[in-house]
Amino acid sequence: MKNLFYVRHTCRLCHSDRQELVVPMAGMPIGTPNFQVPDASADDPVFRTAVPLELYLCRQCGHLQILHVGNPEIQYRHYVYTTSLSLGLREHFAGYANDVIKRYSVAPDSLIVELGSNDGSLLGFFRERGMRVLGVDPAVAIARRATEKGIETIADFFTDKVGDRIRQSHGAASVVIANNMIANVDNLDPLVSGVRDVLADDGLFIFETQYGLDVTEKNLLDTVYHEHLSYFNIKPLTHFFKRFGMDVIDVQHIETKGGSIRVTVQRSGRSKPSAEVARFIAEEDRLGVDQPAYYAAYLRRIAAIRDELVAIADACHARGQAVAGYGVSVGTTTLLPQFGLENKIDFLVDDDPNKGKVMAGPGYDIPILPPAALYERKPAVVVVFAWRYVDPIRAKHARYFAEGGKFIVPLPSITHVDRAD
Repeated sequence: MKNLFYVRHTCRLCHSDRQELVVPMAGMPIGTPNFQVPDASADDPVFRTAVPLELYLCRQCGHLQILHVGNPEIQYRHYVYTTSLSLGLREHFAGYANDVIKRYSVAPDSLIVELGSNDGSLLGFFRERGMRVLGVDPAVAIARRATEKGIETIADFFTDKVGDRIRQSHGAASVVIANNMIANVDNLDPLVSGVRDVLADDGLFIFETQYGLDVTEKNLLDTVYHEHLSYFNIKPLTHFFKRFGMDVIDVQHIETKGGSIRVTVQRSGRSKPSAEVARFIAEEDRLGVDQPAYYAAYLRRIAAIRDELVAIADACHARGQAVAGYGVSVGTTTLLPQFGLENKIDFLVDDDPNKGKVMAGPGYDIPILPPAALYERKPAVVVVFAWRYVDPIRAKHARYFAEGGKFIVPLPSITHVDRAD
């Protein structure tokens, strides 16, 4: 497959070419369980090529980003991950919609546009409250299904041209929402131009995204992969939006995905920024996240986790014992090479029977089995790649612990679990 990725050389926020490598990482494939690649075999380069995965810091504005950009046509046209199936996310969206409507007094019949709307789960809650809703998402099949169930969805990447079409066909939007998608966009300028133009004069752009500071402070390594091109901190964002005549007027810290921010943006001069904006910037300045030296501690912590996991796996294999992994996801695709476990995990298990039979990657083919394999093959330890869900997972496997098994939770630091409660 051609054109798996390309390399940009300038900051996607300020366009400076002063980019400094601060977090070198092991390369990983563009292909992950998040999307399908039609007609691609397990040996297709999309799965077998280790594309560089490195975090660069812009020395001009302080933005943290990946410069090796996966081909978005490959990544998003056949996306299969749907938000409605993610544990706890529907409840989060219900509270999210209620908070936005109450906080900003959004009137019934207002137009709510969501970018990267996926299956329309969030927009559905706004529709229940009497809003007009419209989604935009490049995943063709998911967009079609959302439209069929009553959430009109444009199957495309959002740009200024799409924003113009929406303004002409549906009118001005009171709120434009984007959840965990703007970090996935390489060329942000036409996206933000389109948002600004489709909004009513007093309209709001509200987006949730992984917080860069949380990624580094909490060791959220499994969120670093080629779909996530940007790791946003507030200070660079404030400068970025000013280029478009817009201000960051509020920031909320939320626990989604281990640490995220909900950022509210409006045309300049409409509202005074809340005290939270200054508070976030002050904390970022205190920690020095715009300085290369800050990232040395993150690298040391990750290296220490990697060394301990490799030592555990090697000790098990020296005793003739198997090592398993729990969870088949994009996070697993990231953590295998970062922790040097590609050829040290004997098999993976997952509760979803649709994850396939093998996780194929650069230099490895790891069998994927149902959880019953924990009892049939009796691995000495199980590395829980789905570490955020370790509590419901451990609750299912009291027998495994009773038979002497142990879970190893790799993040945010290594934890050994040998009981179900």
